[in-house]
Amino acid sequence: MPRTARPRRPGAALAALSCCVALGCGTGTVPAGARPTQPPGVPAGSGQDVVTWAASADRVGEAARADRGYRLMVRTSVGGSGLRVRLSNAFGDQPVTFGSVRAGLRRDGAALVPGSNRPVTFGGATGVTVPAGGLVLSDPLPGHVPGASDLAVSLYVTRAGGTLTGHGMALKTSYISDGDHTAEEGATHWTQRTGSWFHLDAVTVRPRKGTAAVAALGDSLTDGRQSTAERDRRWPDYLARRLAKSTSGTVEGVANEGISGNRVLTDGPEQSALDRLSRDVLSLPGVRTVFLFQGVNDIKADPAPTAARLIAGYRTLIDRAHAAGRCVVGATIAPFKGWPEWDPAAEAVRREVNAFIRDGGAFDAVTDFDCVLRSPSDPERMLPVFDGGDHIHPNDKGMRAMADAVDLDSLECRPG
Repeated sequence: MPRTARPRRPGAALAALSCCVALGCGTGTVPAGARPTQPPGVPAGSGQDVVTWAASADRVGEAARADRGYRLMVRTSVGGSGLRVRLSNAFGDQPVTFGSVRAGLRRDGAALVPGSNRPVTFGGATGVTVPAGGLVLSDPLPGHVPGASDLAVSLYVTRAGGTLTGHGMALKTSYISDGDHTAEEGATHWTQRTGSWFHLDAVTVRPRKGTAAVAALGDSLTDGRQSTAERDRRWPDYLARRLAKSTSGTVEGVANEGISGNRVLTDGPEQSALDRLSRDVLSLPGVRTVFLFQGVNDIKADPAPTAARLIAGYRTLIDRAHAAGRCVVGATIAPFKGWPEWDPAAEAVRREVNAFIRDGGAFDAVTDFDCVLRSPSDPERMLPVFDGGDHIHPNDKGMRAMADAVDLDSLECRPG
């Protein structure tokens, strides 16, 4: 049975239209008549698990170590009961054993709210071994976890070696200890600081019936480079705040699956979007919509793919997401003139690809980040007020403008 997106709110439509009148770009969404027939199977929600936080797994630049604790600070989006954590050894070449795992609410620094730090189990056991290349999901933890809260997940590794799996650019301070101090709510033994997350790649909750999530699949612009650290000012963070205030939609969870340097088509130090789609997005519970914002790293690569090849990669991602019952919102590629790898040939590819995103009818909806970020006087360049300083990554103002440009109704996807 085909599915349809909900009608756009007038305010969002007017905002997109005013941007396009001023800058001469597309309308910001695929016209309703141009939307393709969608596959069945979109999750309608029944009080089941929904991702509230996530970060794409990758290899981090150090070896996995035993007898080490990690107190990892993450920000929830949607609240709910039955919190579960997912531990990843996706890039490990040896098993990793966790002797204890706990979850609590952060008070400040590495210290936790007294009484909030509770043990997490796996099949009823306090410890678990994650095989090389594997993922493990915990049992649900009784009680309610609020949305928009700082959650501290404490892990103690008893056995490890080889490649360490994590997420390098957290833009949030977490903490490391020697030995097992996961049960301690104070900060005494958590004195080593880190700007990365290790092993933890997703947190889920069970919100009210019908609630769903959106997963942002992207590169460093989604990962938040040039946004202010410790303040949760990536564009998906701003989007999560908008969704929390909305009273008309069901999408409340936000998973940030951006990873710096990521490409659509080819692996670099990290896996391509095509290679990591299943693990980083489609495996997350409750994801109704995939928000695809990638391509600039492909375009500025040497050698760079043709526009036709990049478009074919988008079509493959869309087809795979549709086959899994997800909607796909596409975002146009932002301008990057002034970045060292920009040249007229790359710009020509960007324009051709953006024309496909806007008008090709392959996406369920479109958000025109190019329209939002580009300078009216030089459309190949980012507007200076949004430029983080390197001419490719937006600052906090740019991140917020991007999130504000997303039509929240475009994230809704229901069986027809």
